[in-house]
Amino acid sequence: MNVFPFIAAEQSGEHNVKRACELLEVSRSAYYQQKSGVLSRRERLDAELTDTITHLHAVSKGTYGAPRIHADLTDAGMRHGRKRVARLMRTAGLAGKNPRRWRVTTTPDSNAGKRPDLIGRDFTTDATATDTRWCGDITYINTWQGWLYLATVIDLASRRVVGWAVADNLKTNLVDAALTDAVARRRPRPGLVFHSDRGTQYLSTQHARLAHRHGIRLSVGRRGQCWDNAVAESFFATIKTELLHRQSWPTHQAARQAIFEYVEGWYNTRRRHSSLGYLSPAAFEALSHKPLSIGLAA
Repeated sequence: MNVFPFIAAEQSGEHNVKRACELLEVSRSAYYQQKSGVLSRRERLDAELTDTITHLHAVSKGTYGAPRIHADLTDAGMRHGRKRVARLMRTAGLAGKNPRRWRVTTTPDSNAGKRPDLIGRDFTTDATATDTRWCGDITYINTWQGWLYLATVIDLASRRVVGWAVADNLKTNLVDAALTDAVARRRPRPGLVFHSDRGTQYLSTQHARLAHRHGIRLSVGRRGQCWDNAVAESFFATIKTELLHRQSWPTHQAARQAIFEYVEGWYNTRRRHSSLGYLSPAAFEALSHKPLSIGLAA
């Protein structure tokens, strides 16, 4: 709040101005500087930094909060405290987008045979261990043409979306298409673990055959335990907050195109991930020649 007008109202005497500044915790020099229209060096720097912050916030399409904006500034060689960035963002009315709570999409198969949990909630990131452990899940998108479903495959080591597919139904072909896409892109060695929830699509014989054909070991979390697949759930919360819930989708094609641009043009290559030390998945994978291990899901 601008307190200077209240101080100006006490201009009947120097004592009154001094007292008003003390009560409002404002220096008299700052008051007289503002009154003369001359900005201090600190105010000029804050104004310039706010312009840069506003630009970076716009580049993120309004999704970045202070931590990611601070990381952008640091990479650009601009050394400023995170608290200062947060203060200027509040003053400018800028804020990031916080993911919403998760909601289960797949339907558990109570009649399916047992399958082991080979992950055990170990979501450690490691730039040297890409394409050894993947996870997958399904979410839904409401369009004017009806529901559209998105299946993804995420590398647990780098948080990169290595495969994805969309369809207007929840048949097993959807998750198979996403896994096939990931295999074609990454060509993992035999023995890779693919982790999912206990949805009927993931526990189907058809899906097991596809995994066996590519030398993939299937893993599932416990029934009703969404945290057993936290990385996949976290990604869906993020894409819904930053993209899918921010506008209406007239057609399936419009939603698919937007998902493509978000995943391939933003999330994988540019979006900073808190569990990766505020690097993008692509930048984190570029560190594969260095031993590095940090964090849990963002």
